Amino acid sequence: MIADVLADAGARMDRAVEAAKEDFATVRTGRANPQLFQKVLVDYYGTPTPLAQLASINNPEARTLIVTPYDKSALKAIEQAIRDIPNLGVNPTNDGNIVRVTMPELTEERRKEYVKLTRTKGEDAKVHVRGIRRKAKDDIDALKGEVGEDELSRGEKELDALTRAHVDAIDEALKRKEAELLEV
Repeated sequence: MIADVLADAGARMDRAVEAAKEDFATVRTGRANPQLFQKVLVDYYGTPTPLAQLASINNPEARTLIVTPYDKSALKAIEQAIRDIPNLGVNPTNDGNIVRVTMPELTEERRKEYVKLTRTKGEDAKVHVRGIRRKAKDDIDALKGEVGEDELSRGEKELDALTRAHVDAIDEALKRKEAELLEV
């Protein structure tokens, strides 16, 4: 029973770490990356639709992204959705067939802002992992009458080790992203 609780908590923590890494990928660094538009929703005929379902995104140059819509009628909506992305600071251009997004050079001040944003996202992910730990601990405590004290104690120690490993994984991903952001 304790093993089931730990397995469920581990799987949920793994998903939280992956979500944190995806979230870090949406913070821009010095070069253009199609993952920046991963969570962009376009108002397509009144329905919020992920950009990846409406267009292909190519990276022909280091600081340029080309967004080619599958449906040309969505061009204006795609352009507006990209313009509305917070913390990106880009002005997309539309030539009637594609949307060209040129990333401006990052200033030192902007890099530091992005590091702060990334740290906030990392802290949110760690809070989520700790929330998963808290629920798993409650589930283990609920088994008090069914299993012995030694098993409960061992289960809690394993849960703590699991939590520590996942928090360390988030910290490692955060450290890599910070190094990437501060690299000139």
